[in-house]
Amino acid sequence: MSERNALIIGASGGIGSAVAAELKTRGWAVTGLSRSTHGLDVTDEASVAACLGNLDGPFGLIVVATGALVVEGHEPEKAVREVSEDALLGQFRVNALGPMLVLKHALPLLPKHERAVFAALSARVGSIGDNAMGGWHSYRASKAALNQLIHGAAIEMKRTRREAIALCLHPGTVETPFTAKYAGRHKTVPAPEAARNLIDVIESRTAGHSGGFFDYAGREIPW
Repeated sequence: MSERNALIIGASGGIGSAVAAELKTRGWAVTGLSRSTHGLDVTDEASVAACLGNLDGPFGLIVVATGALVVEGHEPEKAVREVSEDALLGQFRVNALGPMLVLKHALPLLPKHERAVFAALSARVGSIGDNAMGGWHSYRASKAALNQLIHGAAIEMKRTRREAIALCLHPGTVETPFTAKYAGRHKTVPAPEAARNLIDVIESRTAGHSGGFFDYAGREIPW
């Protein structure tokens, strides 16, 4: 990318901080924003607008590394009878609305005529086609919604930023406090390894991949 400036949303988290560190080793200038350090609340549009409005672009890469599996104490559901309005709406606000608000206010920070990537961390469980287990209804639905939002935005972005790439990325099960209680039998990877994998995928994507959903090895995940 000609613009070696990167913006990480959620830079104080396990994955976000690892992505920032990996980018720095590759020669990127990294700007990080987080709730704990900068008061950024991705579910509050005024907060998003204020934090991003204070930045000077352009950024050749913007990564949204925010997300939550448990929101306000609501654990992932094991059955339909456990679904609640608060849990479902809470997941949508954090995992779907948040990244979309960031994209809305980050568009002016992307170069118009050069390659740039906007990547949001999704999850394989957001795939409808790959869902053979059920459960985790609110979290699954919020990630599926995120995938649709980014896919639709990618179509629109092509009209004004032909070199821009919008991606949904599954980082795998990363060893962070976010996943510790729920990893189960899933293979986990240290955050630095996950970050390297994600940046490798980002750097290998082209404009033809925009709007796609990929895992940490660059394999396309079904919707």
